Amino acid sequence: MASTRRLAAILAADVVGYSRLMGLDEAGTVQAVREHRVAADPIVAQHGGRVFKTTGDGVLIEFASVVGAVECALALQHLAAERNAEVPTDRQMEWRIGVHLGDVLIEGDDILGDGVNIAARLEGIAEPGGICISDDAFPQVRGKVEADFADLGEQSLKNITRPLRVYRVSPSNRPAITTPAKLPLPDKPSIAVLPFANMSGDPEQDYFADGMVEEIITALSRIRWLFVIARNSSFTYRGQAVDVKQVGRELGVRYVLEGSVRKAAGRVRITTQLIDATTGTHLWADHFDGSLEDVFDLQDKVASSVAGIIEPTLQAAETSRSANRPTRDLTAYDLYLRAQPLYSSLSQDGIAQALPLLEEAIERDPRYGPALSLAACFHLRAFLDGWAVDPQRERRKGDGFGPSGAGDSTR
Repeated sequence: MASTRRLAAILAADVVGYSRLMGLDEAGTVQAVREHRVAADPIVAQHGGRVFKTTGDGVLIEFASVVGAVECALALQHLAAERNAEVPTDRQMEWRIGVHLGDVLIEGDDILGDGVNIAARLEGIAEPGGICISDDAFPQVRGKVEADFADLGEQSLKNITRPLRVYRVSPSNRPAITTPAKLPLPDKPSIAVLPFANMSGDPEQDYFADGMVEEIITALSRIRWLFVIARNSSFTYRGQAVDVKQVGRELGVRYVLEGSVRKAAGRVRITTQLIDATTGTHLWADHFDGSLEDVFDLQDKVASSVAGIIEPTLQAAETSRSANRPTRDLTAYDLYLRAQPLYSSLSQDGIAQALPLLEEAIERDPRYGPALSLAACFHLRAFLDGWAVDPQRERRKGDGFGPSGAGDSTR
């Protein structure tokens, strides 16, 4: 089938808490979704939309106009609010919506590509009853749609390579929400370096503290597997007494590095500490002393030392976290449970039965720690016992499926 490309506005919508609603009343939930879609069809058509894919709890719609897509999103959320007015709170059906303007691939009646993926990721970070649009869509609707837009800054979306600036859309008849949104954690380990406190009592030394942070950010950015928040975002916390858990939620990072600088008699002491922002746990702390005779050399040495220490510390923390990471995908969990008993015998037949189950579980949830670890054990046993057709491939998979190798391309 021939494929073509075109520019399109994609709207992705999804029911919030669909699994919970299904658990309360499966038949009733399915019927409610069906009725909502029937009520929404005229709205979609009115704004020039075409539904090209539906799932149990979601829908993807194509528009030739971004203005039409955003106006449709506002109308759909208004419809959902009206339908929920007479429904008990625990049975209300709220929707998240994401809108993106991008290049898409057309295959028959289906639409594929990053344009669709980004819209789906924007929907995933929208609040219940909310709408998020991309930076590509925003200029096309600014001043043309009766709505308020709140700039959420750059966000890292799952499986999207570049950070994307996102705007939250709200009807203009109510104030736009301006409080910081909770950002999703990126797929890879993420860190923010907060402004270092100047403990010298000399405001003129602020430049040294700021320069120290910039050097550390630069050094950490060289670690390819680590996502580092830009200086402009982390420096919004300058001079504030912050809660690192709140910082983690607002910036969408898993780790926070904070510190202080104290100068006296031509010498300086730099104190730093690394914190897991999800739990508030201190992972590492240290101090560095030096002379101010060569400021730039001192900053470079401290930055290199901090980055060199942080890298293995974060690797250890990520390995522990990944090994224990559960899954929300019940099918992946079921596949893992079916493979687990086969580990007790570790026979050739058992390995042959278990690996397809685990590989399917990992395909559904690529960061499912227990499944990754168990798959690594099976691959390694196949290599050690000489049961592998390609021993080196089994060895590589044994390494790649381990917690520190989650997502390895050798899978």
